[in-house]
Amino acid sequence: MSSLLQSPEWQKLNALMLSDGTQHLRDLFAENPQRFEQFSRCEMDMLFDFSRQRVTQPILQGLIKLAEASGLKAQIKAMFSGEVINTTERRAVLHTALRADPNCKILVNGQDVMPAVRANLDHMKTFVEGVHSGRLLGATGQKFTDVVNIGIGGSDLGIVMVNEALARYRQSGITLHCVSNIDGSQLSDVLSKVNAATTLFVVCSKTFTTLETLSNAKIARQWLTDQLGAEAVSHHFVAVSTNDKAMDAFKISPENRFTMWEWVGGRYSLWSSVGLSIALSVGMTHFEELLRGARIMDEHLQQAPFENNYPVLMGMLGIWNRNFLELDSLAVLPYDQRLHRFAAYLQQLDMESNGKRVTHSGESVECDTGAVVWGEPGSNAQHSFFQLLHQGTARAALDFIAPVNASSEYQGQQNLALANCLGQAQAFALGYTEQEVEQELNARGMDESTIARLIPHKLHPGNCPSSILLFPKLDPLTLGKLIALYEHKVFVQSVVWGINAFDQWGVELGKKLADTLVPVVEKPETAPAALQGLMGYVKRWRQ
Repeated sequence: MSSLLQSPEWQKLNALMLSDGTQHLRDLFAENPQRFEQFSRCEMDMLFDFSRQRVTQPILQGLIKLAEASGLKAQIKAMFSGEVINTTERRAVLHTALRADPNCKILVNGQDVMPAVRANLDHMKTFVEGVHSGRLLGATGQKFTDVVNIGIGGSDLGIVMVNEALARYRQSGITLHCVSNIDGSQLSDVLSKVNAATTLFVVCSKTFTTLETLSNAKIARQWLTDQLGAEAVSHHFVAVSTNDKAMDAFKISPENRFTMWEWVGGRYSLWSSVGLSIALSVGMTHFEELLRGARIMDEHLQQAPFENNYPVLMGMLGIWNRNFLELDSLAVLPYDQRLHRFAAYLQQLDMESNGKRVTHSGESVECDTGAVVWGEPGSNAQHSFFQLLHQGTARAALDFIAPVNASSEYQGQQNLALANCLGQAQAFALGYTEQEVEQELNARGMDESTIARLIPHKLHPGNCPSSILLFPKLDPLTLGKLIALYEHKVFVQSVVWGINAFDQWGVELGKKLADTLVPVVEKPETAPAALQGLMGYVKRWRQ
């Protein structure tokens, strides 16, 4: 592999960092009245305003040239064509096929995968409509009122996030609960609320061996059989998995099984049967709109020139912030409470994908890769960690996300949220100078000594790079576009860094060690030497 850092494109950006990159956003705006027009795009009913990113036209053009030199166009084509781009696991990467035009043809190892994708969507639709209509009933002949999704990681985070984001579209008469954590408290809380006779369990596990998921599923099955008998399992449990043998042992009926594919990674799987619980909650029509929104972004990635391409622009701006401005985190700040789980969803999507230290060829990376992703809904965040971002020593890049129209009936409240979003974006970009502080305090009638004492405490350095994603309203179509935008942004960055965004070996070691330590936790006296002190306290405090 040729050196990324020694490439002409990278070297040009290094030089620009020493000139254009040192300019303050306050000066960039003052020097260029057309900055918003030059550094924003509006397509697909979504405004991407990156005028508050610390870039100039030469920097932006340099980033686009770096993307081109990295072979991004060829890699985009390879992904959508079903080529093997997950090099370590030797798999295609085709979550995009799950939301593709049903009439298209996508080959993997010479076989068209679209008939199976269409058949699975049809199966989902038949099942969802059966539950909603009352054609599919519980063991006692009652309609289902509650759905409990049991999964973890990609079989939980996307489901929770979408269900919360689309709360206003939920079907009446159905309540979705999600259980992921292994400690039992989440499951206990859910089971205390629901009625066995009207509860449907959806077990999501590709292998049907995931420790957390199977542990929770077995407890839920015992809870159900204690009340309704063993024969009720076939009526009340469905599964999303590839392991037929394990589903046989669990007594999952063949008609209640939904498949997954090896070419869909867990964190990219909400578009698949993993989204069954989403469809049960919001209805198949809205689930299909979610898919259509993602398809719009897929087509945009493939067709739009890089200078207007949202995922490419977002990904390359992230590389500028990570590798040239040396910002090691990205705060995601949605100004809509419906998106309160969006940052958590992006944490897995981004950090599990690009948290890598070796390239495709196994060599050490030459530069920093994935950033730490974190965040909270806007106005709550303003009253918690914004102080650190405004005046602390830690520096981060920011993504502001906001609908213009409210996700509730209170448009006046959303107007306030939007005003806060814009105000914070301006404050982070422009800061608050010594002159401005002095003018404010003089206007308030303070004496010179008080003003001199307060000036250092009220200064805001600003120059914090941010983007704003603005759209008319948060609906299934828009949410699909938004999720796919971040999926593709992660992919763009992985191509430039030369890493595999679609494996996750770092997750496996701790899970493997946990399996070996279950007997030790059960019998602390068997602990190996390195854990004897710790397990002594476990034994002492165990009730």
